[in-house]
Formats: sequence, C-alpha cells, structure tokens
Amino acid sequence: MTRAARPAARCWLCERPLGVRTERHHPMPRAKGGRETVPVHPICHRAIHANLRNAAFARIGADPGTLRAEPGVAALLRWIADKAPDFHAPTCHRRK
Repeated sequence: MTRAARPAARCWLCERPLGVRTERHHPMPRAKGGRETVPVHPICHRAIHANLRNAAFARIGADPGTLRAEPGVAALLRWIADKAPDFHAPTCHRRK
C-alpha cells in the first residue's frame, strides 16, 4: 500500500485524525503491568490523566468507550470534536 493510500491514523480516545504531535498512552498503567501503548493527541492524553487516576485505568482497562463516558472526558470530547488534529489548549487538572 502506498503512503498516500494508507488510512489516516486516529487518536485512540477521540478518534479524530492524528496530527504532527502525537503521544503514547498506556491504557493499562505501567505500574499495573501494562506494556501496550496507543496513539493519542497531547490534549487527549492530558485530559485522560487530569480526570482519572491509575486505579481507575486498571478498572477500565483498554476500553476507550468506557473512558469516553467519564463526565470530564466526555465534555472534552464534545469540545474538541470539530477542532484541527494539532489543536491544543491548557488542560485543567480536576482529580477527585
């Protein structure tokens, strides 16, 4: 498959196309034995860690649908849905 024919890589969390800046997220925390990583936008990565602790990631596992349903994450996803792939803004840390 030629480079032009490849489908655009998508963010694991928001499913928008990835831009130039991409980070890797461990759906299962490394502290809990996670080794797999998935590509995410920097703003999505910040939102994940701002809204959930490692214990919550361990319960959720690698299910992005469950993560998307978390209220803080869901609000961010609605807000960035129509933004460019490289859009970034400061993320508020609201851990409980």
